Amino acid sequence: MRITAVTCVKNEGPFLLEWIAFNRVIGVSDFLFYSNDCSDGTDQLLDRLQEHGIVTHLPNPATNRNYQMQALKDARRHAVVKEADWAWVADVDEFLNIHVGDHTIPALIKACGHPQAISVSFQFFANGGVEEFVDAPIIAQFPYSHNPDIWGAETAIEVKSLVRQDFPLGYYGAHRPFHDDSKHQPHWTDGAGRQVPPRFQSAANKRRIRAFPARGARRFATLNHYALRSLDSYLVKNDRGDVNREHRAFDDSYWRDRNDAAWRDESILRYLPALKEEMARLAELPGIADLHAAAVAAHRARRDALLADPTYREMRDQLRAASPYGAAEANLREEIGLT
Repeated sequence: MRITAVTCVKNEGPFLLEWIAFNRVIGVSDFLFYSNDCSDGTDQLLDRLQEHGIVTHLPNPATNRNYQMQALKDARRHAVVKEADWAWVADVDEFLNIHVGDHTIPALIKACGHPQAISVSFQFFANGGVEEFVDAPIIAQFPYSHNPDIWGAETAIEVKSLVRQDFPLGYYGAHRPFHDDSKHQPHWTDGAGRQVPPRFQSAANKRRIRAFPARGARRFATLNHYALRSLDSYLVKNDRGDVNREHRAFDDSYWRDRNDAAWRDESILRYLPALKEEMARLAELPGIADLHAAAVAAHRARRDALLADPTYREMRDQLRAASPYGAAEANLREEIGLT
């Protein structure tokens, strides 16, 4: 089975090898990366990985600041996507945690009844008090998340989607595919093998265009989303801005929304031994370890430069002082006398 992952990146150099290795472990065969405005060596690392036949790397074709949607429009025409059985559109802080069979994408597809698309619900993993950036697998550093069924006060939680080649595609969205044939609805499931809600499938309800209720939706798979990582890395992310769209700030409100450590979930650690082996294999390719190390050094140097700015020191102190729980969880804990 040929599965192509499609993603956009900007200054994600320290995290590339883990994400590529993880996806190779779960069954991804091909990668299509679009990069823009990189200053940490992300593009150079991807170019070298391309020379080794691991990824396909292109400059983002965007003519405006809507980077992701223009890249996805371009990706649909690319051979590595056209010739794939499945396309997996995701970001490099998102890891598909599969709970069935041998924990690979083919096992998930089988468990869901071989649908034409599978939309898997996010679970946002908190910072959990980790301040220092460490060059080690993200999936092992951050085991805490919100209650899986409730994010903040929301029960409708965002998804990302696997899309089969025969899906009646209008276009790829960042979170889900879109189609125009309302008379012939595709076989499209959630991460528990259930047909997705009709209002989500038709996109008639704008509030649910990227989300549906998460309760029971992760029986076969969860999408672990490490949007914060360490405090160091969050400051660098804030400085970088959103790789996918303009005028989106990664500020303290974004942090508070996602930094809910009410739940502990280590199920993804089942992948850790295979992940480390695959990361080591990639690092052994000529030039890869050096380029990875350079990206790590650039990440740390940018953190140091930011912390020379009083504004970023103030932000760091605000984030340190923020509650380790989402607003709804913090209120509940206060009501029942927990601190």
